Amino acid sequence: MNALEIRDLCKSFPDFQLDHLNLALPGGCIMGLIGENGAGKSTTIKLILGMLHKDGGEVTIFGKDHLEDVKLTREDVGVVLDEAGIPECMTVRQVNQVMDNIFRQWNSAVYADLIRKMKLPEDKPFKDFSRGMKMKLGIAIALSHEAKLLLLDEPTSGLDPVVRDEVVELFREFVNDENHSILISSHIVSDLEKLCDYVAFLHKGKLMLCEEKDKLLDEYCMVHCTPQEMKAISDLSPEAIVYIRESAYGAEAIIQRKVVPDGVNISPISIEELFVFMVKEAG
Repeated sequence: MNALEIRDLCKSFPDFQLDHLNLALPGGCIMGLIGENGAGKSTTIKLILGMLHKDGGEVTIFGKDHLEDVKLTREDVGVVLDEAGIPECMTVRQVNQVMDNIFRQWNSAVYADLIRKMKLPEDKPFKDFSRGMKMKLGIAIALSHEAKLLLLDEPTSGLDPVVRDEVVELFREFVNDENHSILISSHIVSDLEKLCDYVAFLHKGKLMLCEEKDKLLDEYCMVHCTPQEMKAISDLSPEAIVYIRESAYGAEAIIQRKVVPDGVNISPISIEELFVFMVKEAG
């Protein structure tokens, strides 16, 4: 059973449309939702959570409609959004007491351990937290009630590189359990590249691509060649080329490895490069 399935999900706003989104997240896996600001990442997560009313399509969590059993969804899904939603007067200690009365499976010991690891002050009011501290508290809450699925919207935003690495490692540990899965959006693509099994590219509300990360990195490469060599490749296999850039010094392209002739210089490509060039081509 997939942890999360999205079928033909639609949502229209006056200036934006999420257009028939289809995704499937297998159990025990991490999917990265990549997209520029305004691509639809936060909208997608809010639709999954029922925070926005969808115009069409279906969302299932562990095989059940996401709105069928809201209590089950609340227990089984850990959430970190851009805004933590914690009352400004509350302290870390008070958050523990409140969450203990909300979640049946709340684990105060796990929460306390995460608070120590993240070096959060226990008696400082939430309103005095930095953005990074607020995000860390949201992550601690999401990981402390035995959730099986994490929905994370920019969870590493505002964190310094050292803390980002620590948080990424926590997410890796979470999916060591094959019953656990994560859907994570981020504009820090390097974090997703280190962390994810699958990547999904969103651009202006449309899904451009969804594939296993390693398969993508094996399938595509950067080609550096003469304009004449590039024209020959393009004439034979135009559909295999993601993006071409030519200059007085030669040509380079993101291209499927299988169509590159012997003798042409190739180099690996990152997920970030692939996404950026796909967006440029779409534009």
